This record gives sequence, C-alpha cells and structure tokens, in this order.
Amino acid sequence: MASPKLHMAFRKYHRWLGFFLAGIMAVYSISGILLIFRPTDILKYDKIQVRQLEPNLTAKELPLALRIRGSKVVGETDSVITLNIGEYEKQTGAATVTRKEYPYVLAKMVKMHKATNNSPLFWLNISFGLALLFFVISAFLMFIPKIPMYKNGLKIAGIGATLAILFIFFGT
Repeated sequence: MASPKLHMAFRKYHRWLGFFLAGIMAVYSISGILLIFRPTDILKYDKIQVRQLEPNLTAKELPLALRIRGSKVVGETDSVITLNIGEYEKQTGAATVTRKEYPYVLAKMVKMHKATNNSPLFWLNISFGLALLFFVISAFLMFIPKIPMYKNGLKIAGIGATLAILFIFFGT
C-alpha cells in the first residue's frame, strides 16, 4: 500500500497540472464542439476566390483542375460550366469558387484539433493525451484504497468507461 505522503504528492501534481491544462482543455473542447457541426455552415462565412485555369476545359476535366474535394458539375451551357461551388467560364478560363470557411482563429483551433503526424501540432495533441492519462491515474492515487470514496470512484469510472464503449459501438 502506498503511503499517505505519496497520495498527497499526487493530489498536488494533479491540482497544478489541472490548472495548467484548463486553458488547453477549453480550446480543445470548443474546437471539438465546432467539429461536430462541420457539415453545417454554422459560424462559417463565404470566401470567394477567382482562379485562372486553362480555357476550354471539359466538364470532366474541370473538377480535377480545381482540385477541390467535393466539387461537382451541376450544369453546362456553351460558355459556362456551373459547379456546386461556383462557375467556370470556358472562353477565359476564369473559375469563380465560393467556399465556406471558419474565421481565422476558429480555423486555427479546428486545425489544431485535427492535427495528424505530419503536423507540428501533433506533439501538443500527444502531450495533452498523456496529461489526461495522468489525470485518470492520479485521480485514483489521490485517495487511500481502503476508504469508500475510492471504491465508489472505481465503480463510477467503470460506469463511465462502459457508457463510452457502448456509445462507440452503438452510436456510430
């Protein structure tokens, strides 16, 4: 059994790391909530771009030339190809594209949340995940295992883990 001194030390580390990570958790939670609504246009604005492409592209070549995921041809006339994201003038090669984007700060937050191993931000994500794992472990080391609060905490943690697993399997 660990000494009461060890339990108090973990309480201290848990508290100070918790204060430090409170700001990071706020940013992650806001960006995570935003990501839930990414298929909608909530908080996004229209950004209009004019791109110069080769003239006289066909309807089949145009989405490949634009290199924008989800772009589809919805109509065509003699002079204009209409896309779900804008228009392309065949004679001049000018493509007017309207995209939905987050404001600058929100876009950076979403990018941070979606960072992959190719991004320098992935170190922040890994560090944050490890810090949260420390919270999980230290939460149980803050109490002496013989007291009822510890046993009740284990039960509640088990219920939380079970609920999360059920949501993962049946919620998707």
